[in-house]
Amino acid sequence: KSMALTPSSLITDRFRPNAAQLKALDKLGLKTLADLLRYFPARYGALGTACKIKELKVGEEAIIFGQVTKSETKKAWRKKIPMAEATVKDETGQIKIIWFHQAYLAKRASAGTSAYFRGRVAERKGQIYLANPEIMSQAINETKLAAGNSLFIGEDTALSASQSVPVYPETRGLSSGWFHHHLKTILEENLPEQMVDPIPAELLAKYHLPRLSTALVWIHAPRRPADAAAARKRFSFEEIFLIQLARLRDRALYRAHSAARIEVETEKLAEFVKRFTFKLTAAQERAIAEILKDFKGGSPRHGGAEPMTRLLEGDVGSGKTAVAAATADAAATAGYEVGYMAPTEILARQHFENFIEFFKNLNIQVGLITSSGCYKFPAKVDRRGFTDISRAQLLKWVANGEIPILIGTHALIQKSVKWKNLAYAIIDEQHRFGTKQRAKLVQKNTGFAPHLLSMTATPIPRTLALTIYGDLDLSLLDELPAGRKEIITRIVPPSAPERQQVYESIREQLNAGRQAYVICPRINEPDPTKANALQTKSAKAEQTRLSEKVFPEFTVALVHSKLKPKDKEEIMANFASGKIKILVATSVVEVGVNVPNATSIIIEGAERFGLAQLHQLRGRVFRSSHQAYCYLFTETKSENSIKRLKALAHAKNGFELAELDLALRGAGLLSGEKQWGISDLGMEAIKNINLVTAARQSAQALT
Repeated sequence: KSMALTPSSLITDRFRPNAAQLKALDKLGLKTLADLLRYFPARYGALGTACKIKELKVGEEAIIFGQVTKSETKKAWRKKIPMAEATVKDETGQIKIIWFHQAYLAKRASAGTSAYFRGRVAERKGQIYLANPEIMSQAINETKLAAGNSLFIGEDTALSASQSVPVYPETRGLSSGWFHHHLKTILEENLPEQMVDPIPAELLAKYHLPRLSTALVWIHAPRRPADAAAARKRFSFEEIFLIQLARLRDRALYRAHSAARIEVETEKLAEFVKRFTFKLTAAQERAIAEILKDFKGGSPRHGGAEPMTRLLEGDVGSGKTAVAAATADAAATAGYEVGYMAPTEILARQHFENFIEFFKNLNIQVGLITSSGCYKFPAKVDRRGFTDISRAQLLKWVANGEIPILIGTHALIQKSVKWKNLAYAIIDEQHRFGTKQRAKLVQKNTGFAPHLLSMTATPIPRTLALTIYGDLDLSLLDELPAGRKEIITRIVPPSAPERQQVYESIREQLNAGRQAYVICPRINEPDPTKANALQTKSAKAEQTRLSEKVFPEFTVALVHSKLKPKDKEEIMANFASGKIKILVATSVVEVGVNVPNATSIIIEGAERFGLAQLHQLRGRVFRSSHQAYCYLFTETKSENSIKRLKALAHAKNGFELAELDLALRGAGLLSGEKQWGISDLGMEAIKNINLVTAARQSAQALT
């Protein structure tokens, strides 16, 4: 222990993690003692009573008391991972205990030691074992266990068997017990008292929230459930409050600039809208009107208007591209330039081809620029086609205003792209398009900023929209075009006959010229060294199985997030062109893919996904007038999980489904990873409209 330690001290200044633990800490972004203090429990479990070895059940958290008869260091079954292995016995039997990445524990649990071990019961090849357990007490006599009344931790601290114990999210190399032990040490050294509270004292008093130092003790070592609840409420408020401050700052920075005041020629716009092969929905007409109002509204500044910052939110197939095209026509007709940025090259190409069709035979040119060096322009002979041009020529035409509409990837905001008068920027599915990216859109010579429209096909709850899009005005496309057939959604249990029937139905679709997706929750097979790893199908193994045993007559390809961007683009292009009949993927295909010919989708381990994400994945086959099918393959028998999936099967509206998803959502639903950049603790806050409103109003009062 060093008296010089502060919250900003590195974890390695106080503790000595091994190589695997250091790697895990780095993966979690934990570098300082303050970072460690802000690594919160996922849940709390009752300490419980010790049970006998013969009573252990696979998958349960358990505490056993026994004597170590054998202890050694070994290498794990795969990847040669160092581990400690011990054999523990009581009067009813014996069991192996395994600590992955923690070989040093072989010394702490040496032969002859009697101790309590708390961990998860796992199984391998028919043999059960206790995985990564916490050593709760050492060198104590079994008679100290008071018939299930209390358990002892350390030498002189007794805890009630019903007392809450924090359970931390685990990762390879770091168990919940590791966090519990090291955080207990930091709390005893009073480091929380040195940390600066980001919430003003008057807000703490107004909303009856504990100060930071108190909340850190209560969340890691609660004496009562009420303490833990109060601490979690405080940190939930803090996270939403700080996000709101950041969003409002972004809005203020962007709106400090002037934007072009775009006067719309309504008759010409009406003529353009007539070119669509479909009738606009009332929601599309409303969204267009809101955007056009922003074009010429707002408080005038330096002769211009206030820049629009608007989010267009709508289900897959609700017609966001048509809204973008109509408003782009309004801006281009008024003599300004439009930039349309897509998240992937394949989606940028699709938008480019759509816009060529929309603007054919009009005096408005459309160009394409991508990061891979793809530069295109409408063909002069046949304006419905397009041709390659040089980068230099494209940039020259953009700079002098001859190409008023430029579509592309992030290449749009490169320094080399000079605009004559960029007045309108459309950002498609760019959730992370933040302050730095916005700054690149501001014209350096005039200081003018373009009106900004962000679009997303992911319906999200109102409280979440208020938080993560707190700097944007909201337009909703809550109607679908007429004529779209409802997707037939089926929940398919693990029985072989039912799944074989699905494969035969898909085979009929493929023989009729259609295509299919198969979605898996993970890329690789689960790691046997992780007791809590998701035991579900991997994309790699499923692609091999489907191509060799189920659909050998069709081309089956694989795409996932670890592929190089160029390889991913090539596979997606081949799928879009029909060369690939079945695409096995992770949720990487959730956005940015438009393949109207794909009419079937299987989602393996469907219970592992959130409802909103399942709805988004299902939307991949909602791209044409053909009948579409979604098969939810599930391994669960949980009533709650089946209830969630049934809600998806019967839901027709993504917005209602998003609200239901939030209500049913459990912490750590998707492996504990952040969604929308918000922690599980923050997602708990999103369920409380009063808390979100309070945080929003408090942030507004400070800006």
